Amino acid sequence: MAFLYSIFVSLLVFGMRVFSLFHDKTKKGVEGRRQSLSIVKSAFSKSDKVLWMHAASLGEYEQGLPVLEKLKESFPSHKILITFFSPSGYENVIKKKHIADAVCYLPFDKKSSVKEFVSQFECELFFTVKYDYWYHLLAELKSRNVKTFVISALFYESQSFFTTYGKWFVGQLKKNITWFFHQTQHSYVLAKSIGLLKSSVTGDTRFDRVKQLKLRDNHVDFVEEFIKGKKVIVLGSSWQAEEKIAKIISENYSDLKIIIAPHDLKRVEYLQEIFPDSILYSELPITNNQQPTTNILIINNIGLLSRLYSYADIAVVGGGFHDAGLHNILEAATFGVPVIFGSHYKKNPEADNLVAAKGGASFEDENSAAKFVLSLMKDEKLLNEMSENAAGFVEKQPNSTELIIGKILSL
Repeated sequence: MAFLYSIFVSLLVFGMRVFSLFHDKTKKGVEGRRQSLSIVKSAFSKSDKVLWMHAASLGEYEQGLPVLEKLKESFPSHKILITFFSPSGYENVIKKKHIADAVCYLPFDKKSSVKEFVSQFECELFFTVKYDYWYHLLAELKSRNVKTFVISALFYESQSFFTTYGKWFVGQLKKNITWFFHQTQHSYVLAKSIGLLKSSVTGDTRFDRVKQLKLRDNHVDFVEEFIKGKKVIVLGSSWQAEEKIAKIISENYSDLKIIIAPHDLKRVEYLQEIFPDSILYSELPITNNQQPTTNILIINNIGLLSRLYSYADIAVVGGGFHDAGLHNILEAATFGVPVIFGSHYKKNPEADNLVAAKGGASFEDENSAAKFVLSLMKDEKLLNEMSENAAGFVEKQPNSTELIIGKILSL
């Protein structure tokens, strides 16, 4: 089976290299991996003790970061390595301030490549986030007696582990993973059913992360002047569907402000076309002499969204009306903001739980979502109830990071 796995990885690498000729994001990942070995060679000596976090993409990075930060407090002399599989994670983090001594792409999971990469430093502890498992990597770490963990693990029935051909990989997880920290009881039970017994339920570390957001300064220059005391809807990481919702709302309810932060800044020009009376954030501040009065603000830079949610009365979060994947709804909920999103999401238990807590609402189509938002704007009692429910939903979650760190240090 290991031989078949190696063939699969070789085909994956070949496919990505071919696809990279036509797809910019894939090209970044392929080319970036060519730099990974030189990055760790420059950052570490072979005697350096390293704490290593691997995240598939940006969302997993956000989940793992609270644990990494706490581990650094417990091991202050250790160096930090963060690896990614996806360019969306790597590209976002490398541009920001971070705690790592090195950030790079995880090498393709070929035995020789992984062995050479891992041999460049002394890995004291490794953890992957959620479900990004690579056989040769885990086997190499095990051979070096590295303690290996899975943070915010999430098992679900459609995974290959629950098929006949997945039994081999389950065996590798049993052998190579020191401990699984599960997001949910359901994930814990599923893992137990296939023999992954070294595990516990510790919750989702993203809650720890978003709880911290309320404690910082969330001021965004010029936004209060734009709002002028009116109710605010923030569209976070919007796609076309969410922007359609904004269009419907703006045409039917004029006494509010709409802030749109698209998932990709390439959408800004399109947004200006469908909202011709809008203003760009880069054009602020507004003065009576310079700019017309407008109710729609388009955010044309990155890094502001989580702070913008602190100004919102309602949030519409993107990705749930198609298969792109629902973006982070917790960043809005932590500020006590009702969250509206599409129903086409998977592997997002927090979305179902927020709806069950009556702090959010999910819809099959944009028209239904827009209709609900319009009714919510006029129903102060329901708006306040949903706001309280959203905030309470986040606050009552366990301190996952403390539970995880306590267990790691005891093993």
